[in-house]
Amino acid sequence: MRAIKHVHGDKAPYWVGDGFFVRTLINYVDENPDFNYSHTDPFLLFDYGEPTIFEPNPEYQSQPHGIGKHPHKGFDIVTIAYAGEITHGDSMGGRHDISPGDVQWMTAGRGITHEEFHSEAFGQRGGVFSMVQMWVNLPSTHKLTDPKYQTFKRTDMPVVTLLDDNATDHQTPIGKAVIITGEWHGITGAVSTFTPVNVWDIELHTSGKATLHVPNLHNTLLLVQEGELLVNGTAVNAGSLIQFEAPSDQNVQTQNEQNTYTSIPSTDTIELRYQTSDESSVPVKLLLFSGEPIGEPVAGHGPFVMNTQEELRQTFRDYQTGNFGK
Repeated sequence: MRAIKHVHGDKAPYWVGDGFFVRTLINYVDENPDFNYSHTDPFLLFDYGEPTIFEPNPEYQSQPHGIGKHPHKGFDIVTIAYAGEITHGDSMGGRHDISPGDVQWMTAGRGITHEEFHSEAFGQRGGVFSMVQMWVNLPSTHKLTDPKYQTFKRTDMPVVTLLDDNATDHQTPIGKAVIITGEWHGITGAVSTFTPVNVWDIELHTSGKATLHVPNLHNTLLLVQEGELLVNGTAVNAGSLIQFEAPSDQNVQTQNEQNTYTSIPSTDTIELRYQTSDESSVPVKLLLFSGEPIGEPVAGHGPFVMNTQEELRQTFRDYQTGNFGK
């Protein structure tokens, strides 16, 4: 079982533009000795936009809520919509709306400029808005890759049923997991990534116990979005980010018919235990994200993340002189 190291949840929310009210739960520039980029690699940043009510915007067409054009370079930007809709536009000519359950996985690579606003439909009607955005680092060999945009509807992503470990027949469903990227017992997620990463959207709706298996080489984190549950026996509630202990860095050695040995990554377990008290109990919603550490130096400022200070300075020069992304 992968032990819990710390449960985070004390970050104050703030506005990004006028459309995203978020808590930054991971920031690679933080220098906390117990929780910094070495503990979250390859995840650079994690913003959680808790459910927020927006009134209808009378100027939803001319002045939508959100954030205007801004650049990124050197990493992937991942946006998951949970309530409301987001309109994305970028310098490659892409323009897409993502609705609840949809995922946008944008590779900034050598440089891209984009904007993010509430969709016209959501701006017109208003309502509850909630989303997650994370930055996933790129290794040095892919820092200057061509920008790429992947968007997936929830119906495009594989869904696995979570069964109750306590049931005698082990066939009682208690929830589900949407495999956005990574692998789950041979099932591969929809999104392709440059390094091994898992992102699983999990819901528990019925009392019981489910066990997750995560690669023991991965840094692993778990966001509790809604509800309360026990994770490895520890009580956690909505808004908590669980930091698990560091990877063990061990593989299993297997011997084949030719008497040669192969190293196979092994897994750690995470136990989820959910207890409903009555019919009004809120289902538990979780987001698990894990990744194999890249282990390279990071030099970043604002929307740019490179490997060296000279690369970072050159990126700023390129942006200021009109050579960004070329």
